Amino acid sequence: MSVKRKTYTAEFKAKLVLEVLEGEKPVNEIASQYKVLPTSLKSWKKQFLGNMSLAFDKSTVVKEYKDEIEELKKSKDSIAKKLGETIVEKDFLVEKLVSLASSKERKELLDTKLKISLNRQCNLLKISKSSLYYEPIKPFSTSNEIKLLNAIDEIYEEFPSYGYRRMTKQLQRDGYNVGKKLVKKAMKYMGIEALYPKPKTTTANKEHYKYPYLLKDFRNDAGQVVIDRNNKVWSTDITYIKLEKGFVYLAAIIDWHSKKILSWNLSNTMDISLVTSVLNEALAFYPKPEIFNTDQGSQYTAKAYVEIL
Repeated sequence: MSVKRKTYTAEFKAKLVLEVLEGEKPVNEIASQYKVLPTSLKSWKKQFLGNMSLAFDKSTVVKEYKDEIEELKKSKDSIAKKLGETIVEKDFLVEKLVSLASSKERKELLDTKLKISLNRQCNLLKISKSSLYYEPIKPFSTSNEIKLLNAIDEIYEEFPSYGYRRMTKQLQRDGYNVGKKLVKKAMKYMGIEALYPKPKTTTANKEHYKYPYLLKDFRNDAGQVVIDRNNKVWSTDITYIKLEKGFVYLAAIIDWHSKKILSWNLSNTMDISLVTSVLNEALAFYPKPEIFNTDQGSQYTAKAYVEIL
């Protein structure tokens, strides 16, 4: 427990010093009488004698006092000016930082080792303090969820055309108690989707001639199209391949009998040049087929394409 230090007024100190100077009593007796330390009394005496001349030169005291006040005022004005500039610069930098940096990037600037409190740092960087303690639950992190992801991956590897509905049914057949919503969420989390030609990769043009479907004459009793030799029937189509940013179109020609890809090409546009380039490449290496099967989209019924055949 600390002892509070006793303070004395200037009048009290002056009174005791005068008694010491009168010399009627020793210093220790006066100190004991007024309950002060002898060393304090000697210090007051020394201070009094050192400043005694000021009592006869008031102008010097006043001048020194005024000069000291003036210096303090100048120092105060200088500090206020620098403080004002610092505040303006700080506001400018904070606004720029907030506009250029994301919330995540600003959070990375927080430093618990600084003398500035974390709460103050959040205010300066325009960060919600509550967001610091929010930890989103990582999806599919339990052992059962990871097991489900592995099962989906195995099924997808064997059946890449499965969407979340057929994937759900397959998982249920395999003993997993899952619903469509969970499977859809899991497939989205894994970044996989059914691989099949999407609708409207080609659309018919009403002004173009519509050709008859010739493959119906090659169906067997089971309704399957059966072609007996190479280069008798070619088939072509356009699909798209999803990329990390956007997608590209894939056009290809396949021989119906051998199932061999005769030619293919990729493009970021689905125009006539894509399909004609694929056709010209196939014809450069193989004889023209008897039947050329398409879905009769506008690219395949265009005059420029038909003339090549």
